[in-house]
Amino acid sequence: MNKADFPILNETVHGRPLVYLDNAATSQKPQQVLDAIVEAYSRWNSNIHRGVHHLSQVATSKHEGARQAVADFINARSADEIVFTKGTTDSLNALAFSFGEAFIHEGDEIIVSGLEHHSNIVPWQMLCERKKAVLRHIPLREDLSLNLEAFKGLLSEKTKLVSVAHVSNVLGTIQPVEEIIRLAHARKIPVCIDGAQSVPHMRVDVQALDCDFLVFSGHKMYAPTGIGVLYGKREWLEQIPPHEGGGEMIDHVRWSGTTYNELPYKFEAGTPNFVGSYALHKAIEYIESIGWEAIEAHERELTEYCEKRLRELEGVNVYGAGHKKAGVISFNIAAIHPFDVGTLLDQQGVAVRTGHHCAEPLIDTMGVPGTVRVSFGLYNDKEDVDAFIEALQRAQRMLT
Repeated sequence: MNKADFPILNETVHGRPLVYLDNAATSQKPQQVLDAIVEAYSRWNSNIHRGVHHLSQVATSKHEGARQAVADFINARSADEIVFTKGTTDSLNALAFSFGEAFIHEGDEIIVSGLEHHSNIVPWQMLCERKKAVLRHIPLREDLSLNLEAFKGLLSEKTKLVSVAHVSNVLGTIQPVEEIIRLAHARKIPVCIDGAQSVPHMRVDVQALDCDFLVFSGHKMYAPTGIGVLYGKREWLEQIPPHEGGGEMIDHVRWSGTTYNELPYKFEAGTPNFVGSYALHKAIEYIESIGWEAIEAHERELTEYCEKRLRELEGVNVYGAGHKKAGVISFNIAAIHPFDVGTLLDQQGVAVRTGHHCAEPLIDTMGVPGTVRVSFGLYNDKEDVDAFIEALQRAQRMLT
């Protein structure tokens, strides 16, 4: 894993070398992705589709090439099942509106889990308020794992959708989505997987999972902000209406009414982020040039090493310790507020995240005001962990 590919990692913070451990919030970008953005705007910037001139044709080809690259990346059956969005939150909001309009009625139920990010809670709450439906959640066991027995009890003829995170953005724990999908499909209930924290760290095969929908963001997987993906099985995307109206998503517009475009374009109103999609394609190529086997092994070793070192420190409580994780660790130090820890780490050049991590229901269940979260990318190494631990010990001495 080559740090030299990421220019920002040469920065200093408060006079110290940057140690960036906030990848669950957003990842840094390799030079190849930065070059792609410059290339797009300097060589072939033009609105895509419908244009007959050269620049538009090139831009269209790059955008649709990126769509096929995403389809291949997650093993979708067709590029038509890939809808470009602004990110995970946008994908979930789009799905909540479109699926909700078609399939949710008064008294119906939607199930999420007790460890979701707000983006996989609030859109469903808004839908339930609009449709007079009910949002239920899978409770957690004492070790903060999902209670699948309770989940079985929640499933009923009223359940119209299950939407769960593949990896907790707070704990980093990998959830048993295969079993959740199997149990839901046994009752013919579709499942959406929030892959924001899994797609950047592990191979995700939508056909092997058999999920009905998958959502994820480019900016957490070394691509720019403002580009994301909503994958949906064709049979579902064909049944649900578009969530936005305007140009591109139409077939014909008459005063008497409008007919919609074919998949996936009926869900992509207006000028798409064709520069973002091209840069996402380059990020995918970068990931694939390293290889999933190498990435997963590296990040697993790094996570286990960091968790081991944290657990050796006095007064440190690591949440979800011992569970299989994907590059995220949350912890607290006894009697010290996480914000104070994060502030002192920053003063030493170490970037971590503190707070509730947009997962307040989980934090409430844990009974803490928030946590300190470290999260890894493929460019992190054991030297970063050692620098973080050293800075943490210094902060701990200052605060106790």
